[in-house]
Amino acid sequence: MIKFIATDLDGTLLDGERKLPAEIFPLIEQLHKRGILFAPASGRQYANLKTLFAPVADKVLFICENGALVKYRGETLHLTPIKDRALKPALDEIRALPHLYPMLCGVNCAYIEDRAEPFYTYSMAAYTNCKYVESLNSVIGTEDICKIAVYDEIAAAKNCIKVLPPRLQELRTIISGFDWCDVSSPEANKGEAIRFIQRNFGLRREECLAFGDHMNDYEMLVECGSAYVTENGYPPLIKLVGRTVPSNRHGGVITKIRELLSAPI
Repeated sequence: MIKFIATDLDGTLLDGERKLPAEIFPLIEQLHKRGILFAPASGRQYANLKTLFAPVADKVLFICENGALVKYRGETLHLTPIKDRALKPALDEIRALPHLYPMLCGVNCAYIEDRAEPFYTYSMAAYTNCKYVESLNSVIGTEDICKIAVYDEIAAAKNCIKVLPPRLQELRTIISGFDWCDVSSPEANKGEAIRFIQRNFGLRREECLAFGDHMNDYEMLVECGSAYVTENGYPPLIKLVGRTVPSNRHGGVITKIRELLSAPI
C-alpha cells in the first residue's frame, strides 16, 4: 500500500508551460484524507514551492534544493548545506570558465552577481526570493547555502557536466535541467532526503512512489519501491529506471495518482 508520493516538478508534474496543473490540489486533499503524504521534490527553493502549493501547504512535505532541505509545516526537518570553506573555491572555479553563471541558493534566499541575459530573467522568474548582489563572496557566512545552481548558456549535458566535476571533486555536480547544473554537498541529494523521510515518518521503501524526469531525480527514484520517469524525460534516466508515465504535457503524474486513488482501499 502506497503511503508516500514524491514528484519532481519541472518536466515532471508541471505542464508544458511550466505551470502546476490545477487538478493537483483536490488530489492532494484526497491523498491527505487517505493518510498518504505528498511531497514536491524539486531543485527549487522553499519560498517558491510554498507559494506554488499555497492552498495545501500545510498538507504537503517539501523536498527543496534537490534534497538539501526538507520542510514540513514551516519546520526545517533536514538540512545538508555546502560547507562555507568550500564555497569561494567553487565559485572561483565556475567563474573561471566561459558560458557559466553561478547562483548561491540559500535556505531563505537565492543570490546572483551577474545581470547577463537570459540568466538574470530566468533566475528572477524561477526563484521567488532572489537578490542581485555585487559579489556572491559577500553572501558566504550569512546563511546556509544549499547548493550552487549553475546556468550554462551552451547546454548542461554538452558543457557544464563535462568541465565542472574535475574542478569540483569535493562537491557533487549533477545535471538538473537542459541548461542548469547543480553543485551541492556530496551528501545532499533527493535520495538522501527520501531516506531521511522514511526513517522520520516510519515508511518502508515499498510504501513509497516517486516520479522524475532528470538525473537529479535518480537517487530518489531508486529509494522508492515504485518509480516512474515521464516519457519526455532524460533518455539515460528512462533506460536506468525502465518504467514510464505519459509526458508532463499529457499529465502522466496526475493520471497515475488518479489510478492510485481509484483503486480499492
